[in-house]
Amino acid sequence: MSRIKLYKPTTPARRHTSIVDYANSLTKDVKPTKALLLRKKNRAGRNSTGKITVRHRGGGYRSLVRMVNFNRTFPLGFKVVSTEYDPGRTAFVCLVTDLETGKKHYVLHTNGMKDGEKYGANNEISAANGVVLALVPVGTEVSQLEINPGQGAKLVRGAGTYATVSARENGFVTVKLPSGEIRKLDEKCSCVINPVGNGAHNRVRTGKAGINRHKGFRPTVRGKVMNPVDHPHGGGEARNSIGLKYPKTPWGKHALGVATRRPKKQSAKFIVSRRNGKKAK
Repeated sequence: MSRIKLYKPTTPARRHTSIVDYANSLTKDVKPTKALLLRKKNRAGRNSTGKITVRHRGGGYRSLVRMVNFNRTFPLGFKVVSTEYDPGRTAFVCLVTDLETGKKHYVLHTNGMKDGEKYGANNEISAANGVVLALVPVGTEVSQLEINPGQGAKLVRGAGTYATVSARENGFVTVKLPSGEIRKLDEKCSCVINPVGNGAHNRVRTGKAGINRHKGFRPTVRGKVMNPVDHPHGGGEARNSIGLKYPKTPWGKHALGVATRRPKKQSAKFIVSRRNGKKAK
């Protein structure tokens, strides 16, 4: 279980900074496996045509992303070699050896995984084992869920997150996701028992703006403090309301409460309850 490390208040920023205690969470004196590293290009929020589609992105520390195996196809199981830090995600990763082929892979660290132990040899309901949803008892906490069988984990991959199996009926398993959404998944989809590791991540305090700059986040300016020519919320003296019936984006469109999901999306029929508590259409 990861823990939080506090600093002595030697500066105003240090006083409010806390980080995950990596010394007690990761394997010591281990370098990442070069064959499983990928240099991810910094696009600064731009798409393939050069247009900015995500604002306030740019700069940041150059890092190598670990190529994680989300399929976890290990017929004879795998053995954990080391637990390592991944700069591209909030969860830790484990370097594992496939017991059948001897190849090395990175998988997400899950609560209960320990260096030197073997996992995944069968469909046992035990910590860090990958199993199909059809075998998971109701009430079990799982992570790294597939949406379609054999596709690889797409849901519940962030640090400390988990979904709860709540029902099983007619070839489908109902799970409650971390967002609060309740949806049905094919019982042939795989999952991993136990939550994702590094559960202390949500208690980290950045302490200063420079840490976010290192992550590639640029400053965000509120529309209220801009001039009217720059933002619909701008203008006025001192502190005042936005003066509108509803908040707007810099381009004049609705900013909050707008449906962004396609009403006729094919997977909508599998959603029992949306994350805002409303029934799915």
